[in-house]
Order: sequence, then C-alpha cells, then structure tokens
Amino acid sequence: MNRQRAWLWLFSAALAMSFFILPVRSWADDNDYDNNNQDPPSRVATMNYIRGSVSFQPGGEGDWVDAVQNRPLIAGDNIWTDRGSRAEMHVGSTAVRLDSETSVTLLDLDDNTLQLRVAEGTVMVRMLHMDQDDLVEIDTPNVAFRVTRAGEFRVDVRSDGRTTIIEDVHGRGEVVGGGNTYTLVAGQVGSFTGDDYLTYDIDSLPNPDEFDLWGFERDRREDQCRAANYVSREMTGYEDLDDYGAWTYAGDYGQVWIPSGVAYDWAPYRYGHWVWIAPWGWTWVDDEPWGFAPFHYGRWIVIGGRWAWVPGPVVARPVYAPALVAFVGGGGFQFSVSFGGGPGIAWFPLAPGEVFVPSYHVSRTYVNQVNITNTVVNVTKVTNVYNYYKTNNTTEIAHVNYINRTQLRGVTAVSRETFVNARPVAKNTVVLQRQDIERAPVGHVPTVEPVKTSVVGIGNPTRKVPPPAIVNRRVVADRIPSPPPTPFAQRQDKLMVRPVTPPTQQVRPMPPVNRGDARNDRMDDRSDDRGNRPEPPAMRQQPVQSQPAVNPPAANSPAQRPEWQRPAPNSPAVMTQPAPPQRPDTVNPPGQPGRPQVTEPPRPPQARQPMGNEDENQVRPQQGWTHPLARPAPPVQPKSEQQVKEEETKFHNWEQKQRPAPQAPPQRQENKKDDKKDDKKH
Repeated sequence: MNRQRAWLWLFSAALAMSFFILPVRSWADDNDYDNNNQDPPSRVATMNYIRGSVSFQPGGEGDWVDAVQNRPLIAGDNIWTDRGSRAEMHVGSTAVRLDSETSVTLLDLDDNTLQLRVAEGTVMVRMLHMDQDDLVEIDTPNVAFRVTRAGEFRVDVRSDGRTTIIEDVHGRGEVVGGGNTYTLVAGQVGSFTGDDYLTYDIDSLPNPDEFDLWGFERDRREDQCRAANYVSREMTGYEDLDDYGAWTYAGDYGQVWIPSGVAYDWAPYRYGHWVWIAPWGWTWVDDEPWGFAPFHYGRWIVIGGRWAWVPGPVVARPVYAPALVAFVGGGGFQFSVSFGGGPGIAWFPLAPGEVFVPSYHVSRTYVNQVNITNTVVNVTKVTNVYNYYKTNNTTEIAHVNYINRTQLRGVTAVSRETFVNARPVAKNTVVLQRQDIERAPVGHVPTVEPVKTSVVGIGNPTRKVPPPAIVNRRVVADRIPSPPPTPFAQRQDKLMVRPVTPPTQQVRPMPPVNRGDARNDRMDDRSDDRGNRPEPPAMRQQPVQSQPAVNPPAANSPAQRPEWQRPAPNSPAVMTQPAPPQRPDTVNPPGQPGRPQVTEPPRPPQARQPMGNEDENQVRPQQGWTHPLARPAPPVQPKSEQQVKEEETKFHNWEQKQRPAPQAPPQRQENKKDDKKDDKKH
C-alpha cells in the first residue's frame, strides 16, 4: 500500500513539473529559433544637408538620380558631390561631410561598423564617441585609415588616386598601406603617396580652409543643440529639430516636440513619399528638412489640437524603424470611395504605448528593442502582440484600440500607383469616410509589391555623375566589406514573402576593434552580447600586388567566411600624443603655408612573381575577397632599421614644431644696478 502511494506521489509530482517544464522548453525553443535568424541593423545613415548638385545611386542599381534629403542610406549606396557642391550625412552622432567633387560609397554600415570608400575628393568625419566594439574605417585608393579614438578627421584623395592626405584634428587613427602601418595622433597631418610602395611624411596641421571652417560651424551647431537634452545623440537626425519646432512638457508624456510652420492640414506621414529599402521594405521619406528622427523613432499624439512628437525614453542607442505606422485596409477590404479605379492604401501614425509590429523578418528580441527604445510600453504588451501575429500567421492586428485611428486628420490614404511609384503623398491623397476607417481591418503589412521606381525613389535622373574611372576605382581595405547589394530585378520575386525575409544587409558579429597600442575610448556603459568571429591565420599570408586587379569568382562568397584582422606589425610607428595644438579659425593668410603639397616620387622597380598562365598585368585575387570596389591591403612586413630611424626622425621633427621657442631668461636685478653704476663712473 505504501509502495503504491509512493508511486502515485512520484507520478503526480512528475505531471505537475511537466506543466512548468514544457512551457519553458517551448519558450526556449522559440528563443533559439529567433536568435539564429539575423536581425536588420539598428541604425542607418541619412543625407541631412545638400548644397548644389549632389547625386545618389542606390546600392546594386545603375541609375544615378538627384539626392533626396531624409532618405535612409544603407551599405552599398553611392554619393557624388559635383563641382561647387557639398553634402552632410549622419549616422547617429557621427557626421560625414563631403566637399566638392567627392565620391563616397558606404561599403558597410550596421550596428557597430561604418566603412567608407573615398575614391576621390575630400571627406571630413567627426565622431563624438566610440564604443569598444565600434569600427570606423575610411578606405582610399592607396591606404586604409581606421579610427582608434573618437575625434575629427579629414581625408583628401588626389585625382590620380596615388596620394592620400589625412589630417587628425582630434582623436587617433591608424593608417595601413604599402605593407606598413602608421599611427596618427591629434595635431598631425600625414601624406601617403604610392601604391605597393608608399612614401610618407608627417607635419603640423595647416591653417583651416573654407571647407574646414564650414565644418567647424556645423560642429558648433550640433554642440549647442537643445534637442540633446531630451533625446540620445545616437538618434539619427536629432540635430535638425531645434530650428523647426519647440519643446514643451505634456503631463502624461513628458517632454514633447511640436513642429512649427507646417501646413494647416499637416499630419505625420503625409508630406513625403514611400520607397522600398531592403531589408526593411516599405520606408517613409519625409519632405520636411527636420523630417528624419520624428518618423523613424518615437510616437505621435494630438495635444491641444496640434500634433506633437513624443521621442520616448532616452537610451544609449534607439533602434531605427522604417515607419512607425499601422496600415488600414487590405485582406480584400474595399473602401467605399474611389481611388482611381484601383485598390487604396491607408495608414496612421502610432501613438505612445502602441506596439510597432515589423513587416520584415525579425526576432522577438528585436521586436522588444525597437519598441522599448522608442516609446514607454510594457514588455508584456509587446510580447502579446508579437505572439498573436506569429501564432496566427496573419498581417492583421486585432483587439487593439488605436488612438490616432479615430483622428480623421491622422489617417492618410492614396492609390496603389501613388504608393508604389514613390509619388508625393500630399498631392494625391483620398479622403476616407468615417465608416470606412471604423470597418477596415488594421495590419502591419501593406499588401502591395514594390517595383523598380519604389527602389530608386523620386529623385530626377541626373547626368552629373562621377567619371567612369572614379566609379570603378578600387580602394585598399583593412576589413572585408559586405558583398555588394543584389540588383532589384534579381530579387523582386522574393520580396513579398510574409514575413518579409531580409535579402541583404544583415547584422553580423564584428571583429574586435582594440589593437595593442591603439585603444578606443568607451564613452558609455552599453554592453554587447555579440561574439567576435575568429581570425583565420592564413587569410593574409600571400602578398597581393596592386592594379590592375581581377575580380575573384562570385562563388567564393565572403558572407560565408569569418572576418579577419590584420596582425599587429613587429615595429609599429607609434607616436606619443602631446596636447593637441589649438587650430586658428582663419583661412590661410597670404604668404603662409597652406595644405602640404606632395610631390610624387618615382616608383621603385617591383619584382613580379611568375603567375603561371595568367597575364602578367593581372593580380591573383586574395582568398575571401569578392568586392569589386575593394582590395586587401598588402600584408604588413617587418620594418627595416632604416625605416624605423626614418620614422623616429620624422616624429621628432614634428614634435619640435609643437614646442614653443625657448625664451631668454630675464636679467638679474643686481646686474642691472651694477650696469647703472658703471655708466655713472664713465
């Protein structure tokens, strides 16, 4: 009897435990599934300033169009500033400024990486801070420059592509090229000339020119930005809010921002257009000069008859979203009004506390982060909404009372043709009836497929493009860039799978940034659970000669290979950092030295190794590289005694220029009295 009771007790205990263990196992399986699927980047770039003629080419496409302000920029996009033009783009708090006749490609851009290709022209990069796992690299035709301490840097690439001049205004960086490494510290300008063999020199910073002064003025504008009191500086586009609105306090929402000078019928997500940007899909591009941050972060609400933007909690880095809206209609629903003979699409902005449901494939962790960094919302509420649409495999969101859905001024509707062809929304709106808005289902996916115009956007075709030699010029890279984006025509048939699967531009684990003598300043307490890919020791063992080059076979995809890091050199040119000199805010006066003029030395003879049946003008591609616009930096070689002495001499010469000239000691008072007595005697 006792034995039967014991078995019954054990069976009951096991049954009870199963009620706790099985749900936990189910959630664990769900987490494992989600974590194995890569999320899109949490940040993008945007063009927030355009002067003159600036051209833009979406990654993977051959069309050049006029650049459009506020369009999100991603890895693979190309930018060209024509003669007499300038542009500025932001990635969070990092500003990238382009001078006249400058060609820049975003080789890579994700949570921790910003890799720029500068084929020609002048670029100024200002970083307010770097985290320990951040990586910023500027690749030019003959050297790769990696920022190792946040600051401000200027990179000039001469038209022949064989000379790069790098100014380190503040901060610290490392130059890789010609088989060597060079460290630049604040107050130095380094000139690097050549291809496989580099000659270099270091000098003091020249007097600022007009481009420098323009950049410094933009710096002061950002430093004095009041919006930084209410949002994170890593919220891309925050710096444009002060000039176009005012901050006020609303009891239930805290600090809110109210735009000024808008149209009488203005509403969020009405004055602008829609574009298709992978991997997020349908993305809003606003017309207002301040129209980036309020449409990709935070929420909107009507307060006192006016629309107010609620930025949400101040976090280290809020997560970018393509458009924080919900869509009305779809699923076969027919509006009672006419959209010009075709189906219509309508949407409204999400209010504070309402959950944003991504239409693109993401993990449950991402859903939490994109919501809690942009609005005050209970995580349980986010989980309930996420579980609903995932379990029911639907695009419709049920049982949610949306605040802005009842605002007739808040719902915007257009025809399908207007939506997919990136046409201006405000000029093509359709007024909906109240009963349509109340009866129509609400979803998170617009039921329309993109076309080529959806990718290119509203920019007018332009002939002001970089010369072909600049478009195809390869740069030296220290880090393997992401593969080039796939053209839209090759992936169009895969874009409307629900949930939308990201075809390109996915987040990958980043390699460690810190190296021996060059460490990054950590400016906040954010932690990162990303791992680092192992470094294959044989990745950079074979020397690679320079131009011309052959593209490696497409089958050898770097997306399937671990990333590498260049091994530390045996004798690095490490320079001790003195106090940076103050830079005068004046242009070069007559008779004063300006920017260094570098005379290109004769090229030393290069011994070419036999390469079998290959043409002697071709170069064997290095394993793991498939990007047509980048080639690996030659392997770093041990420096000879002559090179080490030469670098020491150059550094000491530069250091002497930073020290003030010694002054003669004042004459002692006793000696002066004796001299006076002698004068009286004589």
